[in-house]
Amino acid sequence: MKKQLLFSLAIMASFLLQAQYYFPPITGNHWDTTSTKDLGWCDDSLNALYSFLDAKHTKGFMVLKNGKIVIEKYFNGHGRDSAWYWASAGKTMMAHLIGRAHEQNLLNITDSVSNFLGVGWTSMPASQEKSITIWHQLTMTTGLDYTKPDCLDPNCLSYRNDPGTFWYYHNSPYTLLRNVLEAATGKSVNNYMFTEVTAKTGITGQWIFLAPNNLLFSKTRSMARFGSLILNQGKWNGTTVFGDTVFLKSAINTSQNLNKSYGYLWWLNGKESFRMPATTQLFNGMLMPDAPADLYAGVGKNGQ
Repeated sequence: MKKQLLFSLAIMASFLLQAQYYFPPITGNHWDTTSTKDLGWCDDSLNALYSFLDAKHTKGFMVLKNGKIVIEKYFNGHGRDSAWYWASAGKTMMAHLIGRAHEQNLLNITDSVSNFLGVGWTSMPASQEKSITIWHQLTMTTGLDYTKPDCLDPNCLSYRNDPGTFWYYHNSPYTLLRNVLEAATGKSVNNYMFTEVTAKTGITGQWIFLAPNNLLFSKTRSMARFGSLILNQGKWNGTTVFGDTVFLKSAINTSQNLNKSYGYLWWLNGKESFRMPATTQLFNGMLMPDAPADLYAGVGKNGQ
């Protein structure tokens, strides 16, 4: 009875969160706003914030409170209808597209990558190659040689460590998730994203392969919509977009003990240690000591 009561309370809490959270219409430009004054925020600091953002060559910057826009500011010739690349922040969208395919039983994250890319996508023997799974791609633990970065040629993808025993921010195995997704779904990544995400949420965007990287381009508001979707546990205004709660929870929590500040392509705060791109060093302390401990983030090059 106690477990049933706790489950019922959890469902009720989730419903109440959804009920008081604002979701903008799927189409059109209308989006409700809330003023900083009504929230009791320090208006005197806004100009300093804008100066900082401008100095950092920011394109678009948004802050939402319960789904409503509090701050929306554009710089350097960028505007509401301007598209820009997410850089590695786009990894988070790819993670959840993989999660959706997992939910639909089109793949399992414990599957070997070779099931979808065939034999010979690396330069390793087939038996060794087969031990690399989609989960290893999601967690940056493939063990592939990272000294030849941003190279998708099998000759660049060679053995360095056993899968799951070493963490390194290696873009190439991540980039191949697109190939895995397309092989599993039988659709292009853009068609799959439109069907499973855009049509349900209004999150628009375009995946473009600019060798050797697979990049997501969208408008700033689409990135904000994605934040709202993940914050609301994969639901959009009552519609379930990502329904695999186990995957969703795993994505934004420590996925392995090699880098406790990394989930499924999400960066996590509040952990006792972290690793960073382009280094094998382990650092003690939180990833972002000045930010809330429960923060998780999609982070990309040049501040995306």
